[in-house]
Amino acid sequence: MSHEQHTISVLVENKFGVLARIAGLFSGRGYNIASLTVNATEDPNISKMTIVTNGDSAILEQIDKQLKKLIDVIKVDDLTGSMFIERELALFRLKVESPDKQSQIMQLVEIFGGKIVSVGRGEIGVEVSGRSEQVDNFIELARDFGVIEMARSGRVATARCNL
Repeated sequence: MSHEQHTISVLVENKFGVLARIAGLFSGRGYNIASLTVNATEDPNISKMTIVTNGDSAILEQIDKQLKKLIDVIKVDDLTGSMFIERELALFRLKVESPDKQSQIMQLVEIFGGKIVSVGRGEIGVEVSGRSEQVDNFIELARDFGVIEMARSGRVATARCNL
């Protein structure tokens, strides 16, 4: 059985404690959450959680069944294997040791479609967003300059529009 990464979309009632119950479901059964994002939807009474986890089909079947048993869960979709839209946001503070290094960072940011969001003495603030793999690639290249600090949002995802 293969342990592939799964992206699960969960619609929940926007109530106190729902996040804790869902996180508890995962931790109580020894399942790891690789990424978790939560926010209100177009309806302020409903939140959407995007959970990224690893496991084989049997584990994912158990997760699906357990999530659907929770009272505040409205809908569960494993987006894995389907066409879906996903993005992540990452913010960086990178070392700038010379004007040449600053120019190189700015070129890298431009290649990845990112933005310079702040400039200070010896450092530069950068925003990059895109598919998870794109953010991973930027991180690898940014390490060559020296990452002072990094914050990453986690994956947000939705099904693609019907054709």
